[in-house]
Amino acid sequence: MSDLDARRRFYAEDVQLSANVQSAALVEALATVPRERFLPPGPWTIRGEADLQRAPRQTPDADPHWLYHNVAVAIDPARQLFNGAPGLVAQAIDALTLQPGDRVLHLGTGLGYYTAIMAHCVGPRGRLLGLEVDVALAAGARANLADVSWVEIREGTGADLTGEAFDAMLINAGVTHPLPQWLDALAPGGRMVLPVTATMPGMNSIGKGLLVLVERPVVDQLTSSPVDQFPPWAARLLTFVAIYSALGVRDDEANRALGMALQRNPFPPIKSLRRDPHDAGPTCWLHTPGACLSL
Repeated sequence: MSDLDARRRFYAEDVQLSANVQSAALVEALATVPRERFLPPGPWTIRGEADLQRAPRQTPDADPHWLYHNVAVAIDPARQLFNGAPGLVAQAIDALTLQPGDRVLHLGTGLGYYTAIMAHCVGPRGRLLGLEVDVALAAGARANLADVSWVEIREGTGADLTGEAFDAMLINAGVTHPLPQWLDALAPGGRMVLPVTATMPGMNSIGKGLLVLVERPVVDQLTSSPVDQFPPWAARLLTFVAIYSALGVRDDEANRALGMALQRNPFPPIKSLRRDPHDAGPTCWLHTPGACLSL
């Protein structure tokens, strides 16, 4: 085993312990996929999860061993655009309980590192669609993943997913609410992790809020008929998050409502996502048309 291979293995185990990762396939993906392949040339601009109030810093040189720590790495230093700290993103991926053969949507693929991690988890019998709104980043991800035949990279926001179906979705940018198109495209029994974030005036590029897991009800095995769309979906809070805001899919009114909801209860015991038409009530933590996070 080379020194770099050993560092990847240690990095994977460090992320496993710090983020309480349960998936052996995810740990193996972290230990196998070369992170440097999905980054611009070094030295690299890095930032720790506890460094949000500090200026990012550079690695001492371009030795890739610096990348195998629990730090976010800039994929576009000029815009201070980072790919996310491994501990946080691994926690999100782990919550999706990916299985071989799963169909996965990754919105906000960047240059493709975490897309590659999930592709490793689902294997060649699976399918992974990466969506990236930035044209240059999408082109980079497409090139970086060209040899992984079960990965497709598209430009876009995912607002046109009509006719698609996925077993898992990772929304890797801050949104005010899940788009109905995303919810409709989630297969029965499917899981979605999304950061629901509010932005402040002058801080539209970064939002703060909650990382939430939602699960669509499964097919009724007794009658073999799909569960009606109106019963509530299971939902729970994973952690607090600060993340770049998604482009083209946020709603100003929902952003204001979310800001007030976070002020009232910043760590709500979310239990469900409701899609049925209803008036806002005492159990509605964030009430938006078509998707209400409820207590």
